[in-house]
Amino acid sequence: MAEFRMPALGADMDEGTVLEWLVKPGDQVHKGDVIAVIDTAKAAIDAESFCAGTVGQLLIGVGQTVPVGTVLATITESPAMPAAQPPPAGPAEHEEPERPPRPAAPPKRKPKRVPAGGGHPAAAISPLIRKRAHELGVDLAKLRGTGREGTVTRADVERAAAGQQAAALKPPSRAPSRVRATPRARRLAAELGVDLAGVTGTGPDGSVKEADVRRAVPAREAASAREAVQPAAAAAARSGAERALSMRQAIGRLMARSKREIPHYYVGNTVDMTKSLEWLHERNRELEVSERLVPAALLLKAAALAARQVPDVNGYWLDDQFSPAGAVHLGLVISLRGGGLLTPAIHHATDLGLAELMSQMRDLVIRARAGRLRSTELTDATITVTNLGDQGVESVFGVIYPPQVALVGFGKITERPVAVGGLIGVRPVVVTTLSADHRASDAMTGARYLAEISDLLQRPEEL
Repeated sequence: MAEFRMPALGADMDEGTVLEWLVKPGDQVHKGDVIAVIDTAKAAIDAESFCAGTVGQLLIGVGQTVPVGTVLATITESPAMPAAQPPPAGPAEHEEPERPPRPAAPPKRKPKRVPAGGGHPAAAISPLIRKRAHELGVDLAKLRGTGREGTVTRADVERAAAGQQAAALKPPSRAPSRVRATPRARRLAAELGVDLAGVTGTGPDGSVKEADVRRAVPAREAASAREAVQPAAAAAARSGAERALSMRQAIGRLMARSKREIPHYYVGNTVDMTKSLEWLHERNRELEVSERLVPAALLLKAAALAARQVPDVNGYWLDDQFSPAGAVHLGLVISLRGGGLLTPAIHHATDLGLAELMSQMRDLVIRARAGRLRSTELTDATITVTNLGDQGVESVFGVIYPPQVALVGFGKITERPVAVGGLIGVRPVVVTTLSADHRASDAMTGARYLAEISDLLQRPEEL
């Protein structure tokens, strides 16, 4: 019997809230299946099963907040299937006629989220949307999505919340019999849910006609939207502000702990990017516009390869000693639109080509900002990279993300006068920096790491 516990999705996480169970007792799960959505101070995260088996009890209910390590559910691990044994031999006269082989059983499917309202099977609802619906009290089972392939969008949830608010504020309808109206107008008003008492009639003696009812529909919808959207928008703003504050507090606690416990040292280097940018320009001429590379891909790959060459900066400080990592999982600092940071990992970054590395970088940025990251992407980075060049920053000295022992910084690529071969010329350069843990390495090691990055960027064709 295995235990599925509240995961520690980063050193700054002390507790989490179960937003949603995606499985029920008796469901079959495979290793890596998403079985729950966990809300942290930073984001809603898809939590994955670490083993294959059958879901037993769900011990923590939706909406409950518990400390990291709390048992959330039990999973009975699947035993190895015994090999099929041949049937015992018997007299020929007792043999049964040969039967056609049974068709192979279909492969077990991973548990899927059920779309709201019985929509298209592809209309999975993201954890962020489920969280938003929970905050606004919207029943997703009754909601039809308007997104691609029936996907429920944030606008759908907030529109439903606005409708519920409008319904709650709407006064009781007056009896239609008290209003002078034509039979056709009464029938149409009943079909459209229009209160005839609020319709201005243009017929004889002020009676309401069919055309009056049709004109009243847009006006009624506009009024309802004005009444309901403001409370919904205010609720959304409050929720966003609370999330941003919670995230900022979590980051602050972790960074304070890092500076308090880790003896940081800092080194920096200015790297000539002439060869890298010339190679990148020639390479991009051969690629489609959508597949072209950006300098950040070269910087990330160089940082990963250098970490493999200088392993003392790639790993963790645990139990008062350095534990080197077996692979380079490159943590990428991503800023969120509502404020705050997440640092998901690009796994086995040294083994990826530049195109694949850039594709994974884009994918992580999109999913991080949409609240669709998985738990494994937030727990196993071995070294972190922050790139503030797109913000115009020329150099950045970051704070180490424990239990890692190093953080690499890249600034903006700028043109500067550089002496080459005794002559002054203008060349593109980038400032690379390293913040490292003095318990695991020293400045000589850090300098060697930055020199390795510089050497790699002079040979971009090998990245």
